[in-house]
Amino acid sequence: MTDTPTPDGGAEPTDENAEPTDENAEPTDENAEPTDEAVVEAASDAAEGVVLSRYKQSEVTDLDVTVRFEDGVLEVDVYLNAPNDPDPEAVANEAVEAAEAAVDELFER
Repeated sequence: MTDTPTPDGGAEPTDENAEPTDENAEPTDENAEPTDEAVVEAASDAAEGVVLSRYKQSEVTDLDVTVRFEDGVLEVDVYLNAPNDPDPEAVANEAVEAAEAAVDELFER
């Protein structure tokens, strides 16, 4: 521990091993629900991951993953233009299911 000068010239003991704190940071709660941004990111990453696990990136002509999470409602749309093997529609459906599963997992933590 070291002494940190205070505005009145005194010294206040501090712990050198303490984690720095951000006075403006919101309190963390392990039971807090994930943010909307975290939900959208998890869903989007999962959907893209499924598509890119089925096709080489160079084979995908167009991929559009749209995720909305408002008022507790998740909407995932996947548009995929890729070769017919495997079936792009089936892969897009798998991507939507993976996105939903990823969000479910976020809320189960």
